[in-house]
Amino acid sequence: MDENAKLEWGRRLTGELFERWPKDEKGEPVEPVFLTHCKCLDMTDEMIVNLLEAYGIPCVRQYPNDGDFGRLILGVSGPGVEIYVPKTMYEDAVNLTEGSAEYEEL
Repeated sequence: MDENAKLEWGRRLTGELFERWPKDEKGEPVEPVFLTHCKCLDMTDEMIVNLLEAYGIPCVRQYPNDGDFGRLILGVSGPGVEIYVPKTMYEDAVNLTEGSAEYEEL
């Protein structure tokens, strides 16, 4: 096996997310803000996360209550998932996930 190969099966490195997360003037990560809460049963959370990532908006998923445990044992988080995005990219994330007000008027 190659000595330089990274074994990262089934997990996402927090360092990669940290590198992509926007920084403020001091070089500190921008504060995350709540974007939405999704149920995990209909794959809405996966579609939203993939849409945001496709447009270069990093996001963090948080599983409230015992959601991490349910996700580990059952493969699904019963309480759902909360999605957070950088404060500086919040408006773009809302426009992508909910559509802009101009589009809804048409």
